[in-house]
Amino acid sequence: MFFSQAGARPRMWEASPSEHKKWVEVFKTCDEENKGYLSREDFKVAVVMLFGYKPSKIEADAVMSSVDLNTSGILLKEFLDIVRKKKEAQLYWNEIRHIFTAFDRHYRGYLTLEDFKKAFKQVAPKLSERIILEVFRCVN
Repeated sequence: MFFSQAGARPRMWEASPSEHKKWVEVFKTCDEENKGYLSREDFKVAVVMLFGYKPSKIEADAVMSSVDLNTSGILLKEFLDIVRKKKEAQLYWNEIRHIFTAFDRHYRGYLTLEDFKKAFKQVAPKLSERIILEVFRCVN
């Protein structure tokens, strides 16, 4: 993908105090037995509450494999870090989708070279057509 090839990464993002509070409340709600950590199933419920989808087995495995073996689950600090990273990724992909939509002027779901040229002429009018063509070939 072009963005990863170019080294683009989601920007560091900080939650607002109200959003941070919501994450803590979700953690406490999902930690029904007040264990101080979220089990695998607790974590899945928390993701549903915050992001509206049930994490796949692969996603849950990845999260649980990173958990400190001495705690049996995800501590609040780890949970907040996981949620922050998921939110950053979500915002990053929303930004990419927004940019794509701006380039896809005819709502076809794909970009033509002409779409690319028109978009770049608006945002970078001095950019040579050769560079625009090279960029198009990289992402196409």
